[in-house]
Amino acid sequence: MSREFSKIKESLASWSEIRQLLRGGESGQIVPVVIPKDRRGFAWVTLLMFALYLVGTALLGGGGILSALAAVGAVFFLLAALVWLWRRAIVEIEEGTTGVRSRWGAIVGTLSPGRHYLWLPWDRVDAVVDTSTEIPYSAPIAACPTAENVPLKSIEFFLKFRIVDPVAFVRTIGAGNFDLVLSSAVQDAIRQRSRKVHTERAYDLRGSDVGDMQELLTRQLGRYGVRITGANIPDVQLPDQYQQHLATREKVAKELSAFEREWELTRKRRIDTLLMEIERAKKTRDARIVEVRAAANTARKDVARMLEEHETQAQRVRWEIEARGRAELTSAENEAKGLRRLADSYRDNRAVLQYELARRRLDVGAKLAENAP
Repeated sequence: MSREFSKIKESLASWSEIRQLLRGGESGQIVPVVIPKDRRGFAWVTLLMFALYLVGTALLGGGGILSALAAVGAVFFLLAALVWLWRRAIVEIEEGTTGVRSRWGAIVGTLSPGRHYLWLPWDRVDAVVDTSTEIPYSAPIAACPTAENVPLKSIEFFLKFRIVDPVAFVRTIGAGNFDLVLSSAVQDAIRQRSRKVHTERAYDLRGSDVGDMQELLTRQLGRYGVRITGANIPDVQLPDQYQQHLATREKVAKELSAFEREWELTRKRRIDTLLMEIERAKKTRDARIVEVRAAANTARKDVARMLEEHETQAQRVRWEIEARGRAELTSAENEAKGLRRLADSYRDNRAVLQYELARRRLDVGAKLAENAP
């Protein structure tokens, strides 16, 4: 991790070096503003004065060869002066940059990317400002106290900013002073954030939401024509002793996590075993249910067969009883008829017997009468 703040500066360079400085910086430092060297000069004035001298010579020479040569030389030097003036008046602003134009030292406007012409010598480009690139800025802050007043070893803060108003940036602060203001604002914002965090949760600052810090820095630096486009905290380092303590806690946490994973695997394995046993019990139950249903069907068939057999036996017994009853009834009827006939015969025999008895009684009476005295 870098242990130094990013450095922002402005440089004085020729027009050919502006692109390299704005894109690559200088000696590891960020260069968002380059002050171009004025390359126009006043050499063309010398050529113009010499051309005027030759014009005067040609006019005062009397029309000879010397006058003709002076006229040709005057035209040549006049054209050379005009070409020199034209070439030196060209100003080319790189794409993605903005030129700050001044007149007599006062800023009068900006120049967009492309070719421009500054004919007057008191018009010049004071600065070329990079207004399209998001400039990265790294700020490692050391000894940031937490909520428990424990100084963190370091907090690295990274942000990106873009110059949106080159005139305000150049006029109010400049690159060198902006570096001091930005580093101070970043340190203050980081220390305020670290004061709100407990030491044991300091690592939570890594990749945390720093939108409030970004808004705060944007408000503080907005008056300089700068807008913060992004920010984050890529790294936080705790004190060595606290790191050891935290390492022990992390080790215990890892062991606990490993134990929890092992217990989870064991629990899942047991659950799977129980589910398999449940499925096996369900299959056994289903098989037994099938067997019970088959046995019930067999029992129903047996009961139905037994009922049929019993009904047949009962029907046979009923038929036998009915036949026996009918036979006995017939026998009883026959016996009654016999007894009736016997009674009739007894009745008939009684009359005969009474007659016989009366006859014998008469016979006896007759005998008695014969033997009576």
